[in-house]
Amino acid sequence: MKNTFWSACLMCCLSAAPALAEWGFSGSPLPNAFIQTNNMTLELQCDRIRFAPAGYQDSEDMVKKQGLSIRFMKNGATEVGAFQAGQGNATLRIVDNYPVEVVFQDSADYQFILDQIAANAVLNLSMADQDVSYGLFDLKGSGKAIRSLRSSCGSTPKAANSTMEAPEGVVYCGGGQVKRQIEYLILDKAQGQWDAVVTVNGTTMSAMTAYSYFGNAEPPRGFVVALLGEDRSEFLVFKDGNKNWLEYGDYQYNQCN
Repeated sequence: MKNTFWSACLMCCLSAAPALAEWGFSGSPLPNAFIQTNNMTLELQCDRIRFAPAGYQDSEDMVKKQGLSIRFMKNGATEVGAFQAGQGNATLRIVDNYPVEVVFQDSADYQFILDQIAANAVLNLSMADQDVSYGLFDLKGSGKAIRSLRSSCGSTPKAANSTMEAPEGVVYCGGGQVKRQIEYLILDKAQGQWDAVVTVNGTTMSAMTAYSYFGNAEPPRGFVVALLGEDRSEFLVFKDGNKNWLEYGDYQYNQCN
């Protein structure tokens, strides 16, 4: 169920001020550098950004437009660079009911963004087609947090995913505006807390299984297992008679092999 939040877009102008807060870093099992204000949160993970703006309507707007302008400023008024995230180089989606997750197709693009965040003073996340800001963030202390992030990401399970063998099992296809092919495999021998792997459009990640339906005593008909990805994604697997399907986000994916 969608949460209702107060929503307002801040006009991008010289008088705009960044949200003042301290940058922090959180390590294993999911390393992230983050800054949190009273009404906004920005989280930098190993390969993606999660941004919770002031209101849910802003999240919907970003995903509907599939666009976000990431602007780097050396002070509160002077822009020194920008990256336009959208169709062709990234996917924007709402996760955990509220934050917008930006997943980049090319890791070099994300590394460029991290470099610019660490080197500048203010970050402006704004509409891709208008000079309207979703949020401004003070970047003081971001360099240290990003160095910790990069150091930790080199030793996390995600770093080993490029060599992880892709699963072989039921393949699920479908989705909404963004088409996906999803496949999972439950491992014979768990690797720490990770006892499954999930592949989405050829990219494989570790996951853990949960056989209870979020604590409910009575799961929906056909529920088999929940797969909780290392990037905090959730995949719900169902089987009813000869029908196999998987639910991911707001979309259903049916067996296609």
